[in-house]
Amino acid sequence: MHILTLEKANLIIQTAIAKARELKMAPLTVVVLDSAGHLKALQREDGASMIRQEIATAKAWGAVSMGVSSRSLAGVAVQRPDFMNSLITLSHGKVMPVPGGVLIRDKDNQLVGAVGISGDVSDQDERCAIAGIEAAGFVAGV
Repeated sequence: MHILTLEKANLIIQTAIAKARELKMAPLTVVVLDSAGHLKALQREDGASMIRQEIATAKAWGAVSMGVSSRSLAGVAVQRPDFMNSLITLSHGKVMPVPGGVLIRDKDNQLVGAVGISGDVSDQDERCAIAGIEAAGFVAGV
């Protein structure tokens, strides 16, 4: 099992932000959590709005706590809204069921953490998360 080091977490963030600049996206906030849902690293670009940290964290926390991407949680929200509402309530609002929360897996498919990104359209946030995860030598779980 590979460890999600601070160096790797920072590489994920740097690559995600570089991808966002390449795509001319709105300013991002990028959060990296370890497999237990603890904050490993966070960066907020200049100009990112103030609630982006909470949104990015909720995307990542929901993904790592449920073992599926926040994109998958969005599907659950459509199919089983009562379950999702209960999950959000039980987690004290720590779950955001929209794309942009991506699992970080090692090459053996072991969960090592999650990335959450907020700032632009959710699909683009997710695209940047995947770029960061892959640049750090991990597998993106979408």
